[in-house]
Amino acid sequence: MMRIEASFLAFFFLLPLAVADLRVGFYSASCPKAEQIVQQVVQKKFSSDRSITAALLRMHFHDCFVRGCDASILIDSTNKKKSEKTAGPNLTVRGFEVIDEAKKALEAACPSTVSCADIITLATRDSVVLAGGPSYNSPTGRRDGLVSNPNDVNLPGPSFSVSQALQSFTAKGMTLNDMVTLLGAHTVGVAHCSFFEDRLSNFQGTGSPDPSMDPALVTKLKKICGGPNDPTAFLDQNTSFAFDNQFYNQVNLKRGVMQIDQELGVDKSTAGIVSGFASNGGRFSQSFATAMLKMGSLQDGNAGEIRKNCRAFN
Repeated sequence: MMRIEASFLAFFFLLPLAVADLRVGFYSASCPKAEQIVQQVVQKKFSSDRSITAALLRMHFHDCFVRGCDASILIDSTNKKKSEKTAGPNLTVRGFEVIDEAKKALEAACPSTVSCADIITLATRDSVVLAGGPSYNSPTGRRDGLVSNPNDVNLPGPSFSVSQALQSFTAKGMTLNDMVTLLGAHTVGVAHCSFFEDRLSNFQGTGSPDPSMDPALVTKLKKICGGPNDPTAFLDQNTSFAFDNQFYNQVNLKRGVMQIDQELGVDKSTAGIVSGFASNGGRFSQSFATAMLKMGSLQDGNAGEIRKNCRAFN
Protein backbone atom coordinates (compact mmCIF):
# COMPACT_ATOMS: atom_id res chain seq x y z
CA MET A 1 0.00 0.00 0.00
CA MET A 2 1.51 3.30 -1.00
CA ARG A 3 1.38 6.41 1.13
CA ILE A 4 1.02 9.72 -0.61
CA GLU A 5 1.91 13.03 0.95
CA ALA A 6 0.24 15.95 -0.76
CA SER A 7 0.03 19.62 0.03
CA PHE A 8 -3.35 21.28 0.03
CA LEU A 9 -1.72 24.55 -0.95
CA ALA A 10 -0.77 23.09 -4.31
CA PHE A 11 -4.44 23.05 -5.24
CA PHE A 12 -5.56 26.32 -3.74
CA PHE A 13 -4.74 28.48 -6.72
CA LEU A 14 -6.47 26.05 -9.07
CA LEU A 15 -9.79 26.22 -7.25
CA PRO A 16 -11.57 29.53 -6.82
CA LEU A 17 -14.05 27.90 -4.43
CA ALA A 18 -11.38 26.45 -2.16
CA VAL A 19 -11.23 27.51 1.45
CA ALA A 20 -7.81 28.80 2.42
CA ASP A 21 -7.85 27.68 6.04
CA LEU A 22 -8.15 23.94 5.42
CA ARG A 23 -5.02 22.29 6.72
CA VAL A 24 -3.67 18.91 7.70
CA GLY A 25 -4.00 18.41 11.46
CA PHE A 26 -6.66 21.10 11.92
CA TYR A 27 -7.91 19.35 15.08
CA SER A 28 -4.50 18.53 16.56
CA ALA A 29 -5.06 20.95 19.47
CA SER A 30 -8.87 21.16 19.74
CA CYS A 31 -9.60 17.42 19.39
CA PRO A 32 -6.33 15.46 19.15
CA LYS A 33 -7.98 12.05 18.70
CA ALA A 34 -10.53 13.21 16.10
CA GLU A 35 -9.06 11.33 13.16
CA GLN A 36 -8.40 8.24 15.27
CA ILE A 37 -12.02 8.19 16.46
CA VAL A 38 -13.35 8.35 12.88
CA GLN A 39 -10.90 5.67 11.78
CA GLN A 40 -12.04 3.29 14.53
CA VAL A 41 -15.70 3.67 13.56
CA VAL A 42 -14.94 3.04 9.89
CA GLN A 43 -12.73 0.04 10.73
CA LYS A 44 -15.56 -1.50 12.76
CA LYS A 45 -18.06 -1.03 9.93
CA PHE A 46 -15.65 -2.26 7.24
CA SER A 47 -14.98 -5.47 9.17
CA SER A 48 -18.64 -6.46 8.73
CA ASP A 49 -19.45 -4.72 5.44
CA ARG A 50 -16.72 -4.14 2.88
CA SER A 51 -19.18 -2.38 0.58
CA ILE A 52 -19.05 0.64 2.90
CA THR A 53 -16.07 1.96 0.90
CA ALA A 54 -18.21 2.39 -2.21
CA ALA A 55 -21.05 3.87 -0.16
CA LEU A 56 -18.85 6.52 1.47
CA LEU A 57 -17.13 7.41 -1.81
CA ARG A 58 -20.52 8.00 -3.39
CA MET A 59 -21.73 10.05 -0.42
CA HIS A 60 -18.58 12.20 -0.50
CA PHE A 61 -18.89 12.82 -4.24
CA HIS A 62 -22.61 13.61 -4.06
CA ASP A 63 -21.93 16.03 -1.21
CA CYS A 64 -18.97 17.90 -2.71
CA PHE A 65 -20.44 18.28 -6.20
CA VAL A 66 -23.54 20.15 -5.05
CA ARG A 67 -22.59 22.99 -2.69
CA GLY A 68 -19.04 22.01 -1.95
CA CYS A 69 -18.03 19.58 0.82
CA ASP A 70 -20.39 20.94 3.48
CA ALA A 71 -22.34 17.84 4.61
CA SER A 72 -25.56 19.24 3.10
CA ILE A 73 -26.31 15.68 1.92
CA LEU A 74 -26.70 14.53 5.55
CA ILE A 75 -29.66 16.76 6.42
CA ASP A 76 -32.94 14.91 6.92
CA SER A 77 -36.12 16.25 5.33
CA THR A 78 -38.90 17.61 7.51
CA ASN A 79 -42.62 17.99 6.85
CA LYS A 80 -42.00 21.61 5.91
CA LYS A 81 -38.69 21.36 4.09
CA LYS A 82 -37.27 18.74 1.73
CA SER A 83 -33.50 18.15 1.76
CA GLU A 84 -30.92 16.90 -0.76
CA LYS A 85 -31.64 13.33 0.39
CA THR A 86 -34.94 13.42 -1.54
CA ALA A 87 -33.32 14.22 -4.89
CA GLY A 88 -33.38 11.33 -7.36
CA PRO A 89 -29.60 10.69 -7.49
CA ASN A 90 -29.45 10.57 -3.67
CA LEU A 91 -32.26 8.12 -2.99
CA THR A 92 -29.80 5.21 -3.01
CA VAL A 93 -26.98 6.97 -1.15
CA ARG A 94 -26.24 5.08 2.07
CA GLY A 95 -23.75 4.86 4.92
CA PHE A 96 -25.29 7.64 6.98
CA GLU A 97 -25.17 5.49 10.10
CA VAL A 98 -21.35 5.49 9.96
CA ILE A 99 -21.29 9.28 10.03
CA ASP A 100 -23.83 9.30 12.87
CA GLU A 101 -21.75 6.90 14.95
CA ALA A 102 -18.54 8.86 14.40
CA LYS A 103 -20.31 12.11 15.25
CA LYS A 104 -21.71 10.66 18.48
CA ALA A 105 -18.23 9.55 19.57
CA LEU A 106 -16.69 12.89 18.61
CA GLU A 107 -19.35 14.87 20.48
CA ALA A 108 -18.58 12.83 23.58
CA ALA A 109 -14.85 13.52 23.25
CA CYS A 110 -14.90 17.10 21.91
CA PRO A 111 -18.35 18.73 21.88
CA SER A 112 -19.20 21.07 18.97
CA THR A 113 -15.70 20.84 17.53
CA VAL A 114 -15.49 18.49 14.54
CA SER A 115 -17.68 19.22 11.51
CA CYS A 116 -19.82 16.60 9.84
CA ALA A 117 -18.24 17.63 6.53
CA ASP A 118 -14.82 16.65 7.86
CA ILE A 119 -16.21 13.36 9.16
CA ILE A 120 -17.40 12.44 5.64
CA THR A 121 -14.01 13.33 4.19
CA LEU A 122 -12.00 11.42 6.78
CA ALA A 123 -14.32 8.39 6.80
CA THR A 124 -14.14 8.13 3.02
CA ARG A 125 -10.34 8.32 3.03
CA ASP A 126 -10.08 5.68 5.76
CA SER A 127 -12.46 3.32 3.94
CA VAL A 128 -10.39 3.61 0.76
CA VAL A 129 -7.24 2.66 2.67
CA LEU A 130 -8.98 -0.35 4.23
CA ALA A 131 -9.97 -1.54 0.74
CA GLY A 132 -6.34 -1.40 -0.40
CA GLY A 133 -6.29 2.09 -1.87
CA PRO A 134 -3.86 4.96 -1.33
CA SER A 135 -3.33 6.64 2.04
CA TYR A 136 -2.99 10.41 2.08
CA ASN A 137 -3.04 13.28 4.55
CA SER A 138 -6.40 14.98 4.24
CA PRO A 139 -6.74 18.67 5.18
CA THR A 140 -9.58 19.43 7.59
CA GLY A 141 -11.31 22.54 8.87
CA ARG A 142 -14.54 22.43 6.83
CA ARG A 143 -17.73 23.87 8.22
CA ASP A 144 -21.20 22.41 7.87
CA GLY A 145 -23.49 24.14 5.42
CA LEU A 146 -26.73 25.90 6.29
CA VAL A 147 -28.65 24.92 3.14
CA SER A 148 -29.84 21.54 1.82
CA ASN A 149 -32.12 21.89 -1.20
CA PRO A 150 -33.03 18.98 -3.52
CA ASN A 151 -33.25 21.40 -6.44
CA ASP A 152 -29.51 22.06 -6.13
CA VAL A 153 -28.65 18.42 -6.88
CA ASN A 154 -27.42 18.28 -10.47
CA LEU A 155 -24.95 15.42 -10.92
CA PRO A 156 -23.51 13.67 -13.99
CA GLY A 157 -25.70 10.71 -14.92
CA PRO A 158 -24.80 7.09 -15.76
CA SER A 159 -25.72 7.50 -19.44
CA PHE A 160 -23.76 10.72 -19.97
CA SER A 161 -21.20 10.99 -22.73
CA VAL A 162 -17.64 11.91 -21.80
CA SER A 163 -18.17 15.49 -22.99
CA GLN A 164 -21.41 15.83 -21.00
CA ALA A 165 -19.80 14.47 -17.83
CA LEU A 166 -16.75 16.67 -18.31
CA GLN A 167 -18.93 19.79 -18.22
CA SER A 168 -19.99 18.85 -14.68
CA PHE A 169 -16.38 18.38 -13.59
CA THR A 170 -14.93 21.50 -15.24
CA ALA A 171 -17.69 23.54 -13.60
CA LYS A 172 -16.09 22.49 -10.30
CA GLY A 173 -12.54 23.28 -11.42
CA MET A 174 -11.73 19.64 -12.13
CA THR A 175 -9.86 18.37 -15.21
CA LEU A 176 -10.44 15.53 -17.65
CA ASN A 177 -7.79 13.49 -15.83
CA ASP A 178 -9.54 14.19 -12.51
CA MET A 179 -12.81 12.92 -13.97
CA VAL A 180 -11.36 9.67 -15.33
CA THR A 181 -9.53 9.19 -12.02
CA LEU A 182 -12.55 9.76 -9.79
CA LEU A 183 -14.73 7.48 -11.90
CA GLY A 184 -12.13 4.85 -11.02
CA ALA A 185 -13.88 4.72 -7.64
CA HIS A 186 -16.27 2.41 -9.49
CA THR A 187 -13.65 -0.26 -8.89
CA VAL A 188 -15.46 -0.93 -5.59
CA GLY A 189 -18.92 0.24 -6.59
CA VAL A 190 -22.26 -1.25 -7.51
CA ALA A 191 -25.11 0.11 -9.59
CA HIS A 192 -28.81 -0.65 -9.58
CA CYS A 193 -29.96 -2.38 -12.75
CA SER A 194 -32.21 0.56 -13.61
CA PHE A 195 -29.07 2.63 -14.25
CA PHE A 196 -27.84 0.40 -17.09
CA GLU A 197 -30.62 -2.06 -18.02
CA ASP A 198 -31.22 -0.35 -21.37
CA ARG A 199 -27.71 -1.47 -22.43
CA LEU A 200 -28.71 -5.12 -22.02
CA SER A 201 -31.64 -5.35 -24.41
CA ASN A 202 -32.78 -2.07 -25.95
CA PHE A 203 -29.81 0.26 -26.24
CA GLN A 204 -30.93 3.68 -27.47
CA GLY A 205 -34.15 2.17 -28.82
CA THR A 206 -32.44 -0.33 -31.13
CA GLY A 207 -34.05 -3.40 -29.58
CA SER A 208 -30.58 -4.89 -29.14
CA PRO A 209 -27.84 -4.80 -26.48
CA ASP A 210 -25.17 -2.11 -26.53
CA PRO A 211 -22.58 -3.37 -29.06
CA SER A 212 -19.81 -1.85 -26.95
CA MET A 213 -20.52 -4.32 -24.09
CA ASP A 214 -18.94 -7.77 -23.97
CA PRO A 215 -21.75 -10.25 -24.90
CA ALA A 216 -20.74 -12.54 -22.02
CA LEU A 217 -21.25 -9.66 -19.60
CA VAL A 218 -24.62 -8.88 -21.18
CA THR A 219 -25.72 -12.46 -20.48
CA LYS A 220 -24.41 -12.35 -16.91
CA LEU A 221 -26.07 -9.02 -16.10
CA LYS A 222 -29.40 -10.09 -17.61
CA LYS A 223 -29.51 -12.92 -15.05
CA ILE A 224 -28.73 -10.53 -12.20
CA CYS A 225 -31.25 -7.94 -13.33
CA GLY A 226 -34.05 -10.44 -13.79
CA GLY A 227 -34.91 -10.30 -10.09
CA PRO A 228 -37.37 -8.00 -8.30
CA ASN A 229 -36.67 -4.75 -6.44
CA ASP A 230 -34.06 -3.35 -8.85
CA PRO A 231 -31.03 -5.52 -7.95
CA THR A 232 -27.44 -4.27 -8.02
CA ALA A 233 -24.39 -5.42 -9.97
CA PHE A 234 -20.70 -4.81 -9.35
CA LEU A 235 -19.15 -2.15 -11.58
CA ASP A 236 -15.84 -4.04 -11.48
CA GLN A 237 -16.65 -7.66 -12.22
CA ASN A 238 -13.11 -8.81 -11.40
CA THR A 239 -11.91 -7.58 -7.96
CA SER A 240 -15.21 -6.14 -6.75
CA PHE A 241 -14.21 -5.18 -3.20
CA ALA A 242 -10.55 -4.28 -3.77
CA PHE A 243 -9.56 -0.70 -4.41
CA ASP A 244 -7.24 -1.21 -7.38
CA ASN A 245 -6.91 -0.36 -11.08
CA GLN A 246 -8.88 -3.35 -12.35
CA PHE A 247 -11.86 -1.16 -13.26
CA TYR A 248 -9.81 0.26 -16.12
CA ASN A 249 -8.78 -3.19 -17.33
CA GLN A 250 -12.46 -4.16 -17.33
CA VAL A 251 -13.31 -1.09 -19.41
CA ASN A 252 -10.63 -2.05 -21.93
CA LEU A 253 -12.22 -5.51 -22.16
CA LYS A 254 -15.62 -3.92 -23.01
CA ARG A 255 -16.86 -4.83 -19.54
CA GLY A 256 -17.82 -1.37 -18.32
CA VAL A 257 -21.26 -1.76 -16.74
CA MET A 258 -22.58 1.79 -16.93
CA GLN A 259 -22.52 3.64 -20.22
CA ILE A 260 -20.30 6.46 -18.91
CA ASP A 261 -17.76 3.85 -17.73
CA GLN A 262 -17.50 2.25 -21.17
CA GLU A 263 -17.42 5.63 -22.87
CA LEU A 264 -14.15 6.34 -21.05
CA GLY A 265 -12.49 3.54 -22.98
CA VAL A 266 -13.99 4.53 -26.33
CA ASP A 267 -13.71 8.32 -26.36
CA LYS A 268 -10.45 9.51 -27.92
CA SER A 269 -9.93 12.10 -25.19
CA THR A 270 -10.00 9.54 -22.36
CA ALA A 271 -8.95 6.19 -23.88
CA GLY A 272 -5.26 6.94 -23.33
CA ILE A 273 -5.80 7.83 -19.67
CA VAL A 274 -7.75 4.61 -19.16
CA SER A 275 -4.99 2.54 -20.75
CA GLY A 276 -2.36 4.30 -18.65
CA PHE A 277 -4.18 3.54 -15.41
CA ALA A 278 -4.92 -0.03 -16.53
CA SER A 279 -1.21 -0.72 -17.02
CA ASN A 280 0.06 1.15 -13.96
CA GLY A 281 -1.76 0.74 -10.65
CA GLY A 282 0.69 3.04 -8.87
CA ARG A 283 -0.08 5.86 -11.28
CA PHE A 284 -3.80 5.43 -10.64
CA SER A 285 -3.32 5.40 -6.85
CA GLN A 286 -1.30 8.60 -6.91
CA SER A 287 -3.72 10.31 -9.28
CA PHE A 288 -6.67 9.23 -7.12
CA ALA A 289 -5.17 10.68 -3.94
CA THR A 290 -4.51 13.96 -5.75
CA ALA A 291 -8.02 14.11 -7.23
CA MET A 292 -9.65 13.33 -3.87
CA LEU A 293 -7.73 16.14 -2.20
CA LYS A 294 -8.80 18.46 -4.97
CA MET A 295 -12.46 17.45 -4.74
CA GLY A 296 -12.35 17.57 -0.95
CA SER A 297 -11.31 21.22 -1.09
CA LEU A 298 -14.44 22.31 -2.97
CA GLN A 299 -16.30 24.69 -0.70
CA ASP A 300 -19.00 27.32 -1.08
CA GLY A 301 -17.36 30.06 0.97
CA ASN A 302 -16.52 30.07 4.68
CA ALA A 303 -20.05 30.36 6.06
CA GLY A 304 -21.35 27.51 8.17
CA GLU A 305 -21.48 25.92 11.58
CA ILE A 306 -20.39 22.84 13.50
CA ARG A 307 -23.54 20.74 13.75
CA LYS A 308 -24.26 18.86 16.95
CA ASN A 309 -26.37 16.39 14.96
CA CYS A 310 -25.26 15.75 11.39
CA ARG A 311 -28.86 15.23 10.25
CA ALA A 312 -30.16 18.65 11.35
CA PHE A 313 -29.07 22.26 11.39
CA ASN A 314 -28.31 23.60 14.87
